[in-house]
Amino acid sequence: MWGMRRKRGLRNWVIVILQRSPRNGAEIMDDMEVMTHGWWRPSPGSVYPLLEEMVREGSVLKRDDGRYQLAPGQERVFGWPMQPGPRTPADVLRELSGLTAYLEDLKRNEPSVTQSIQQDLDSLADRLRRLKN
Repeated sequence: MWGMRRKRGLRNWVIVILQRSPRNGAEIMDDMEVMTHGWWRPSPGSVYPLLEEMVREGSVLKRDDGRYQLAPGQERVFGWPMQPGPRTPADVLRELSGLTAYLEDLKRNEPSVTQSIQQDLDSLADRLRRLKN
């Protein structure tokens, strides 16, 4: 079950990146690392099989230069581009919840990483508590 969720999440990242411009697998991994501020860099063993799967299903095309791009019309299928406009507080809370789940997983699997950012976590927790009052 967790593997399926991770794969679905990776698929969403790939779609977002390819919607911007064609990329090869290494560029996709680089973009993900930049977009997550270094928190996550997927492995080639997860990115390339997903790209090939997306090519087989017809949602992505592989160009002669080795870059992948969304197949024509896929922007509408996947709901891209995202609609611009103000985000609601509920949208922000959903995003915070997802990021919190990531940090919880990180603490379980790599506690030394969260220990190194404990002061920042405490500061953020204090700021969020002040919003409640």
